[in-house]
Amino acid sequence: MKRRLFWKLFAILVAGTVALYGAIDWLANHTEQRMSLISKEYQLEMKSWAAEAEEIYKAGDMQLLDQWIEDLEKKEDTWIAIAGSDLTLLAGNYMDDYYSGSLRLGRNVEYMIHLYYAYNPVMELPFVDGHTHFLIRLPQRMRPGGFLKPAQLLLQIALPFVVLALVCLMLYRHLVTPIQKLEKATRQFNEGNYDARVSQSLGARNDELASLARTFDTMAEHTGGLIVTQRQLIADLSHELRTPITRIEMALSRASEKNCSESIERIKREVAQMREMTEDALTLAWMDTEKPQIKGESLDLVDLLDSIIDDARFEYPDRNLVSSMPESAPLDLSSHRILGQSIENVIRNALRYTPCGGEVSAELCIQGGEYLLIICDQGPGVPEESLEKIFQPFYRVEKSRGADSGGFGLGLALAKRQVEAVSGTIKASNMTSGGLQINITLPV
Repeated sequence: MKRRLFWKLFAILVAGTVALYGAIDWLANHTEQRMSLISKEYQLEMKSWAAEAEEIYKAGDMQLLDQWIEDLEKKEDTWIAIAGSDLTLLAGNYMDDYYSGSLRLGRNVEYMIHLYYAYNPVMELPFVDGHTHFLIRLPQRMRPGGFLKPAQLLLQIALPFVVLALVCLMLYRHLVTPIQKLEKATRQFNEGNYDARVSQSLGARNDELASLARTFDTMAEHTGGLIVTQRQLIADLSHELRTPITRIEMALSRASEKNCSESIERIKREVAQMREMTEDALTLAWMDTEKPQIKGESLDLVDLLDSIIDDARFEYPDRNLVSSMPESAPLDLSSHRILGQSIENVIRNALRYTPCGGEVSAELCIQGGEYLLIICDQGPGVPEESLEKIFQPFYRVEKSRGADSGGFGLGLALAKRQVEAVSGTIKASNMTSGGLQINITLPV
């Protein structure tokens, strides 16, 4: 689903809005119902009045009853009467206008009072005989709903404020929490912690911010690896340069003492090796940094191999270099220079470690929709634990491959990156008969 973050925020806002309206509706109805009931205290007070009026009525002193009603009316500023079930006035001054056209005596004190009616209803409390009734218009002080306006104000302002604050808090946490984690990881990365990552701390979250975190992790892994590689490359390069520089200094010292042409030639050779190593190191650094995808040329792999093998045979006349290739092997979207240099490095490496009189073979075939180039030497091979490490810069297995083999350990490292730049792969393995086998696969 696209725009996952949008739909999450949309769902939170919709849920918050529904919750807000639902809460307001439920609380408004609940509050109004609770406020529509006469308080228990006032109910008991009216019941006590009815009981007192019933005692006076039973005593038969109607004059005292009329005076008691008149006093209570003045005190509560209301209307009170004693009437029969047929609305006949038994005590009191008059029947209230409430009864004009009405067929009922009044409301029970436990019934709800409509809060929005302007008048106060008449409350009816029956005597024990069931035919005589104490009637009283509800005094204003007993009318429920006195806190209706503040409650409505609370529901209209305070409740939306609280609900919207919770919704905003959820949105804030949902948006800002991953951003804060990303900021923390960025700060750690900037401080030198190249292992800082974000996506794992977000759990199963899968939206645009999670995608941003994964992109950051990919960038951090790539950038951190480049920084570590560059640091290691610089350290290794500086280490490797010490030896030829020392030899140059010694040769210069001897040349200045004896004017020896041998020392001059040694200097030239060391300078050439330093130039070669520097160029390879810079190319390696560029390929590690830029990760180029060089796919712009069409070439015939057989022609390229023939040219490389001819040069190698000329350079190593004391080794036997045999090849087995088809008539042609067209290759599109590649690079003549990059691919040629990588294959040349592998073949030269095989010839370098093959003893004089030994044989190096190069076989090209099509296998599984790919070109497979197999280069085998008759050298001492490589320990199994070093088969992957030989593609690292400046890594050399001196004991097994020979300490006086020349080179700086950059050839195979550079070849690996160049082959990968044209979408190929390169792997090394030891042969049962002895020697090292390098397999290079290239897409047809």
